[in-house]
Amino acid sequence: MNELRERRIQRRDLLRAMTVGVAAVALPLAPADADTGTTAAKNKRRARYQANSVEVQNFYRVNRYPSH
Repeated sequence: MNELRERRIQRRDLLRAMTVGVAAVALPLAPADADTGTTAAKNKRRARYQANSVEVQNFYRVNRYPSH
C-alpha cells in the first residue's frame, strides 16, 4: 500500500515537472519586439474586397437564381 502511494506522488511530481517545462518552453516563443505600427496601418488600408474575384462573382450569380 505504501509503495502505491509513493508511485502516485512520483507521478504527480512528473506531471508538475512536465507542465513547468512546457510552460518554460512556450513563453519565449511569444514575439518580444513591439510592432512599430507601419505594417498594421498599411494592412488596415489595404483593399480586401475584389469585385472581379471568382468567389464574389459566384456569390452574385447564385443569388440571382429565382427562389421557389
